[in-house]
Amino acid sequence: MSQINTLIQPHGGQLIDCYLQGQDRENALSLAYNLPHLILSTRNIADLECIATGVYSPLEGFVDETEYYSIIKEMRLSNGLAWSIPVTLQVSEAFADRYPLDSEIALVHPNGKMLAVMRVKSKFKPDQALEAKMVYRTAEDAHPGVQAMLKEGTVYLGGPVKMVNPIPQTDFLNYRLTPEETRVEFARREWNTVVAFQTRNPIHRAHEYITKIALEVVDGLFINPLVGQTKSDDIPANVRMQCYEVLMERYYPQNRVFLGVFPAAMRYAGPREAIMHAIARQNYGCTHFIIGRDHAGVGDYYGTYNAQYIFDEFSEDELKITPLKFEHAFYCTRSQSMATAKTSPSTKEERIHLSGTKVRQMLRNGQTPPPEFSRPEVAEILVSSMKLATV
Repeated sequence: MSQINTLIQPHGGQLIDCYLQGQDRENALSLAYNLPHLILSTRNIADLECIATGVYSPLEGFVDETEYYSIIKEMRLSNGLAWSIPVTLQVSEAFADRYPLDSEIALVHPNGKMLAVMRVKSKFKPDQALEAKMVYRTAEDAHPGVQAMLKEGTVYLGGPVKMVNPIPQTDFLNYRLTPEETRVEFARREWNTVVAFQTRNPIHRAHEYITKIALEVVDGLFINPLVGQTKSDDIPANVRMQCYEVLMERYYPQNRVFLGVFPAAMRYAGPREAIMHAIARQNYGCTHFIIGRDHAGVGDYYGTYNAQYIFDEFSEDELKITPLKFEHAFYCTRSQSMATAKTSPSTKEERIHLSGTKVRQMLRNGQTPPPEFSRPEVAEILVSSMKLATV
């Protein structure tokens, strides 16, 4: 365990574990059946998993009113610790009376399984237009994050959670590692410095390029794709995972790369979500985090590189993890290699810019992504998945 303790400290200094054990669990589980039940949404379940396993350390539950407004206005918890997006439990106003303030309620999976007991420490109805403006930088309900927030309900319940059962999962079981487990693995590999790469897309050539540059300065790469709820037009997680596996097998050194899924739901909050993602990776044990041109962005809601600039609003004492900021990579036809504006003298006409949006458009049009965009093995997986989806 002494080896594990040499890794970067979790955000706030301690990994949170909300799972009850032994008699405490038995008592809470017995109690839960007689409590008011709240059936969780897909986003609630993702958030609960991140809270319970320490991915969202130091949160011990869904945020209360005090923490909510501190996060919205200051991007910090009330104790001053950096935190950029409120993790909320919302209910419809029509059903809010079922969950009284200062009571205990049971959090239930849609399949009926009892998951947790929560003390309702706070119950409030915030200005959601303000939340949208501050977190998503828009109040347009066309924005997927704003849309999801509005759909969840107008009354917010906050309080600590105590888990009585694990969250049932059926996919990526070998890759669903808690921060405690990833820290053990990093220590076993004797990685003192680890760079995390967040993605909700297949890894294309530009991604491969920046991750390998990062590997030049750290001991290991943690590929940590988000597999929670995403937009309907994003590439499905099971397809993306096949792409990651084949890339790791054929194009990365096996002893310097590790794959584990990030169970969070996607919020598409751009700069603020970049901070949240960095904090989560620090909790996993990573010392560095790759930030690209439009991290967690969608449409034209966020300015180019704003997800990098936001890190300047926090000191090194506030965020221990180091952001690695990369420019937009492209394929340079002059040098016939991947490059950025920092490394290539090419003209605009000599640059083939790549993006997840472009590959999705090509796939919908029945086109195979070119080798300048994607490794052939990855392109084959994507084309095959699109054919199956249209059958």
